Amino acid sequence: MIKQWIIACFAVTCTFQTQAQNNTSEQYPYQDIKLSAEQRADDLLQRLTLEEKVSLMQNASPAIPRFGIKPYEWWSEALHGIARAGRATVFPQSIGMAASFDDVLLYEVFNAVSDEARAKNRNFNEKGQYDRYQGLTVWTPNINIFRDPRWGRGQETYGEDPYLTGRMGMAVVRGLQGPEDAKYNKLHACAKHYAVHSGPEWNRHNFNAENIDPRDLWETYLRAFKDLVQKAGVKEVMCAYNRFEGDPCCGNKHLLTQILRNEWGYKGIVVSDCGAIGDFFQPHHHNTHPDAAHASADAVLSGTDLECGDNYRSITEAAKQGLISEEKINTSVRRLLKARFELGEMNPTHPWSEIPYSVVDCPKHKELALKMARESLVLLQNKNNLLPLNRQMKIAVIGPNANDSVMQWGNYNGFPSHTVTLLEGIRAKLPQAQIIYELICGLTDAIHSKDNTAQKSVLNEQALMDKVKDADVIIFAGGISPQLEGEEMDVSVTGFKGGDRTDIELPAIQREVLSLLKNNGKKVVFINFSGSAMAIVPESQNCDAILQAWYPGQAGGSAIADVLFGDYNPSGRLPITFYKNLEQLPDYENYSMKGRTYRYMTEEPLFPFGYGLSYTRFSYGKVKLNQSKLHKGEKVILTIPIKNVGQQNGEEVVQVYISRPDDKEGPQKTLRAFQRVNIAKGEKQNVNIELPYDSFEWFDSTTNTMYPIDGTYKIYYGSSSKAKDLQSINIHIQ
Repeated sequence: MIKQWIIACFAVTCTFQTQAQNNTSEQYPYQDIKLSAEQRADDLLQRLTLEEKVSLMQNASPAIPRFGIKPYEWWSEALHGIARAGRATVFPQSIGMAASFDDVLLYEVFNAVSDEARAKNRNFNEKGQYDRYQGLTVWTPNINIFRDPRWGRGQETYGEDPYLTGRMGMAVVRGLQGPEDAKYNKLHACAKHYAVHSGPEWNRHNFNAENIDPRDLWETYLRAFKDLVQKAGVKEVMCAYNRFEGDPCCGNKHLLTQILRNEWGYKGIVVSDCGAIGDFFQPHHHNTHPDAAHASADAVLSGTDLECGDNYRSITEAAKQGLISEEKINTSVRRLLKARFELGEMNPTHPWSEIPYSVVDCPKHKELALKMARESLVLLQNKNNLLPLNRQMKIAVIGPNANDSVMQWGNYNGFPSHTVTLLEGIRAKLPQAQIIYELICGLTDAIHSKDNTAQKSVLNEQALMDKVKDADVIIFAGGISPQLEGEEMDVSVTGFKGGDRTDIELPAIQREVLSLLKNNGKKVVFINFSGSAMAIVPESQNCDAILQAWYPGQAGGSAIADVLFGDYNPSGRLPITFYKNLEQLPDYENYSMKGRTYRYMTEEPLFPFGYGLSYTRFSYGKVKLNQSKLHKGEKVILTIPIKNVGQQNGEEVVQVYISRPDDKEGPQKTLRAFQRVNIAKGEKQNVNIELPYDSFEWFDSTTNTMYPIDGTYKIYYGSSSKAKDLQSINIHIQ
């Protein structure tokens, strides 16, 4: 009886909403699709009550039936594929895609992601579902700078370099939002987390990023955000949990009003990170405000239009108390309504409706996932050219990540129809008789892969060698996993804390296995799965080959096997520095860039930014410039002769850095261009790379601004950031 009553009530509600939509059909200007999104938003805004406006300022926005407004959930995720909404294509984790140095391919990936998002959204809505993770506003990309490998969420970023982060981030935005000249946006992307945010995870709700050098702020932490706002037209910006110079980022007028809106001219939506407004007044968090009303009013006045959370319910009361005017509330609601009209979400039917549901995890997208996984893999070491492997060898596949599909998904993930693990990928290459599979050990003494439920310590040496004695080569699949690193996690294991890492070494149990294999004369290929840099000095001594696999997505096992057996020539490059040890890093909670990343590090790392080996070799000739002096509005064109002098066809990532020798406080070098090129064995290409005038923007400490300062710059070009891999030429800017 109760069930029948609920169904009847639901039917009445649906009928009422339908009648409301019908009764208002073509009655008001906001329903006229010929009008602009701004005009429609202005018309609808004036018809809403204060309470209705406030209800639209929360991520779970309710329906307003009298105007035919459907419910809308702003919170959706698409970090590396549509996340948390059922089946979807799962591409490599963001840090892996950054290693491709291929923003053209990245655009294709996110064009596919936006296709899947549109198809899934229509499918959900047709069923009357308007829930979390089902909408058209996806909270990606994460363009924070991965300044320290201890940060668990660094895997979500595009690495440590501001230029690479900005360029890859812009490709994501353009792939998600669709053509700029389209009548409706495909999706809305979100640049997060603004700003100066990259850990620690365990204290992010009360952490204050303070005493930030203006140079670091403008040159490192804000650069990618500016690119996405001014060059890619990103529609949303998410403010971070932490405080910046004492004020919570979501109530920070310096960041949100002065810089983002006034200086950069940003017109879109600012959304809070989830629960960030509550941090304003909750004990043991920032506790900078007395209550929800004051916190919410201050956030809106600072420019935060939308809350992920429910504290904005108090804005009605805040208005009654005189803490905020309805005019200021209107400013935010107008932006929110405009966004919904831009997406076509307020129309009777959605645009982009021709995209069929069959695109979700379709064969074309699976191939795209494989292509990106291949390009993401970075060959770090290959002693005596052990790789590619001889297919006649007997192979032992061991280690905690050898057959773990879930690990490959990273975090903020979807659920593919099938994931190819490393073991499965190798089995597709060799007869079963040539493969030995043994788990051997877990990730740590306390954390185990899905195949390992009981074993807590490494096998003794004799037992280990008995397992692999017949193998010609050992493939050890180790590293860490999203079980250990990620967003504010409840993890307390040696070397890990709250999602972050307290140590960057390979877990001891894995290190012991690799040492035993070395001592017993076995050839070892180490496949390192991680979302962050690992200090693997002993492994570089004990292993013959090392391949950095990241969290490679649903096609990861196939991609790795293709590299191991020579069906694909590796071409990925490190988007982060691999340090030798923790001693090479400054204090984690210090946000100064001094001593951090390839741009400011003075010691020699284990593997430098931009580094990656190939099965072939490339020789760089002397660059030619189209001009030796550059003026405003001009661009310099570098013509770099590159020859494939090896025995295989291959792809090279040509990297261009600049420095300003007169600036002793600035970065030693900083990336300003890159280009992926395919060169057949024995062939030579003249690679042309353009550096526009604004490529030479440099920090001026006298004005705390960035612009191309007159003077002599050094242009470096080559295969990595390492000095021996680069050649240089001077250019004068005036």
